[in-house]
Amino acid sequence: MRLTRGALLVAAGALAPALLFTTPAFATGTAPEAVVAASTADGTPVDQMSEEELRIAILRILADEDTGRGVTREANEALDGTVEDMREFLKSGYRLAQAEDDRVAIVRIIG
Repeated sequence: MRLTRGALLVAAGALAPALLFTTPAFATGTAPEAVVAASTADGTPVDQMSEEELRIAILRILADEDTGRGVTREANEALDGTVEDMREFLKSGYRLAQAEDDRVAIVRIIG
């Protein structure tokens, strides 16, 4: 029994990076396009976006059916915060929350 668990843990550790970079969240490119490019559809950088444009970009992320709990939590916190909170979410907070959701998905697959 212990040998089996050990083998599973080693296999999971070896496969985790490959699974992280091939998950649908990275491959779909639907809502995160504005975030990855850090600009709006017309090319406006996040630093120059108005409050309304920031809210729209975050709401588009929330509208995506593949959005996980971590991203939803962080996006709602950003929407409840200041303009700088929204900018920070679009610059790096989204990616961190998506990484959390990806880790949860991997644990569910392995478990």
